[in-house]
Amino acid sequence: MKTHRYIIGIDEVGRGPIAGPVTVGAVCIPRTLGRRHFKGVKDSKKLTPKQRNLWFSRIRKMRKVHYTTSSVSSRVIDEKGIMYAIRRALHRSIARLGINPRTCLVLLDGGLAAPQRFVYQRTIVKGDEKEHVIALASIIAKVTRDRKMSTLGKKYPHYGFDAHKGYGTRKHYARLRVHGSCVLHRKSFLKI
Repeated sequence: MKTHRYIIGIDEVGRGPIAGPVTVGAVCIPRTLGRRHFKGVKDSKKLTPKQRNLWFSRIRKMRKVHYTTSSVSSRVIDEKGIMYAIRRALHRSIARLGINPRTCLVLLDGGLAAPQRFVYQRTIVKGDEKEHVIALASIIAKVTRDRKMSTLGKKYPHYGFDAHKGYGTRKHYARLRVHGSCVLHRKSFLKI
C-alpha cells in the first residue's frame, strides 16, 4: 500500500440553502499527525456553533495543519447548477493547498470527487462522521460560510441571514413575501 506524506479532507456546506454561496473546505494534515490531536472532533452538523468556533480556532493555531476554503455565488449556482458550483469550489480549494497530487491521499465526503490528477482519492459516504480530516474540513467550511452569511446579513438586513444562514426557514420565506428576493437568493431554489 502506498504511504502518503499528507492526507487531505474535503467537505462542502451550503448545498441546500435558498440564498448565499456554496462553500468547500479542504484541510491538509501530515499523515504522521495522529487522531489523538483531534479528539472530540465531529461533523460540523453535530457540533454547536460555539463548539465549531472553538475547533476553528484550534485548527488555525495548529502549525502542521493547512486549510483553505472556496465559495461560489448564488448567481453561478443559478446559471450553472449546484453541482457545477461545488466542483468549481472544490477544484479551487484543493489547488490553493499547493500539495503535489502524488504525495497525498484525498478523502472526500459523500458524492464529491477531486480532480483526476489526485490519483489517490476515496469518496466516503458519511465521511464527515467517519474520518476526522473530513470532519475538520466540514468545520472550516461551515464556520467560514456562516460568518460570511452573518456579514451579508448586515448588508441585507431585511432577511435575517445572521439567524438562518440562507436556509429556507418559515421566517425567511415570510420575509421574502414582504421584501421580495435580493441578489443573494438562488432563484432556481425558491419555492414562491
